[in-house]
Amino acid sequence: MSGTNAWLPLAVLATSLVAAVGIFLLREHRHGLRTVFNLTAALLKLALVVWMALGVLDGMHYELRHSLFEGIDFVLRADMLGMMFAGLSSLLWLFTTIYAIGYLENAPNRSRFFGFFSLCVASTVGIALAGNLFTFFLFYELLTLSTYPLVVHRGTEKALRAGRIYLIYTLGGGAVLLLGLALLASLVGEPAFDAGATVQALEDVDPTLLTTIFVLLVAGLGVKAALIPLHGWLPTAMVAPAPVSALLHAVAVVKAGAFGIARVVYDVYGIEFAWQLGLLEPLAWLACATILFGSIRALAQTDLKRRLAFSTVSQVSYVILGIALFGPVGTAGGLVHLLHQGLMKITLFFCAGNYAETLGVHRIDELDGAGRRMPATSVAFTVGAFGMIGVPPLAGFVTKWYLGIGALDAGMAWVVAVLIASSLLNAAYFLPILHRIWFRPQRGEWPDEQYKQHRDTHPLLLAPALVTAGFSVGAGLLAGMPFSPLYWAEVVILREYLP
Repeated sequence: MSGTNAWLPLAVLATSLVAAVGIFLLREHRHGLRTVFNLTAALLKLALVVWMALGVLDGMHYELRHSLFEGIDFVLRADMLGMMFAGLSSLLWLFTTIYAIGYLENAPNRSRFFGFFSLCVASTVGIALAGNLFTFFLFYELLTLSTYPLVVHRGTEKALRAGRIYLIYTLGGGAVLLLGLALLASLVGEPAFDAGATVQALEDVDPTLLTTIFVLLVAGLGVKAALIPLHGWLPTAMVAPAPVSALLHAVAVVKAGAFGIARVVYDVYGIEFAWQLGLLEPLAWLACATILFGSIRALAQTDLKRRLAFSTVSQVSYVILGIALFGPVGTAGGLVHLLHQGLMKITLFFCAGNYAETLGVHRIDELDGAGRRMPATSVAFTVGAFGMIGVPPLAGFVTKWYLGIGALDAGMAWVVAVLIASSLLNAAYFLPILHRIWFRPQRGEWPDEQYKQHRDTHPLLLAPALVTAGFSVGAGLLAGMPFSPLYWAEVVILREYLP
């Protein structure tokens, strides 16, 4: 172990690992103690990440380095981009944990669920803090293995089938990523997240080989990022419980893929070198195709969670589009959407889970009049939907504005047409849901729901949705304020990429 303040990245990682071990060892009936483990780990992780983020902002250096074998080190390091992802993951994990405690109140196998839940957050934070591509790959694969038991948690044939599809896609993507990693390592040695050193080593390499490696890396990461045609696992995985859906879409899995592509473009190849090789415009075309494809497919879905799943296919590609735009404004739009999409999409999945758990509603055509029975949940869902459409002054508007300006700056005016078309499609698949919720008469009586004694739903299910909806509003209204998501994205660009 070496480096200044090496213990802090390890401590951030250890909070979830220790919690996972403790939870796995608990007997099923120890509900109170399991809740203490979950919330203590989530709060401690968030506090440590905030501490480390403020230190990085002040110029502190946090790195743990351990040699595994000659030429390859295990490296945990805090930088500005990594702290963005770690901050999002740790904040939303706290709310997802609270939500999951309420959602699984009377469910079996909670120790197994929350044990893998904690391993999943450890993997995600490990991805955020990875200091080289090898360390990133280790946590990337651990994320696959730790989320599989969550996808199949219910144990039905449908869940097991979804789990098999998930493994085929994600393990296949991991194999492709490993091939790209091995080819890159054969050229540069340890594939550190240091674009300057990498570019210096790659300057005389055949551009065709460099393009091939880039394609392999992006393809391997594009599985989790749900780029077409690698997206098929995501809608299928919607058989998982609502907290897992929130985890897959807003906190961990798809974000890990998008974050990994950002690392490849900015910290492996370097934005200027990738532009010179002609790699960015094809990536932008692929992102735009995914944006439109996901929105069009969302229109055809009658199940609420599947519609939200195809919305994720579309929305995560805004991040990749921003990465592919050559210029600081477009980059800001892509990076800030890592945070904005997480806030908005987790709100929507919390609300979808509330409708399912409280009213037994899963289909969109069953939501008629739900706003009168569950007004607070429906307000939160409305905020999330308007944010996804890009209605000002919500977080989604900030993303689309910066992407549009960035596209014009990069000389890619056609991207603006894609953004407009995407917003119209977003409206086409969200506004009918809102119309049903608020303006259609209720169809008969709701089922004898578990939470009938509450005006809306169980407080542990309602509070996370309201808080994340509030964050979605604040991220847009206060976009110019210090420590907002946009502020952090701009600091990342100024400190790490423009020099």
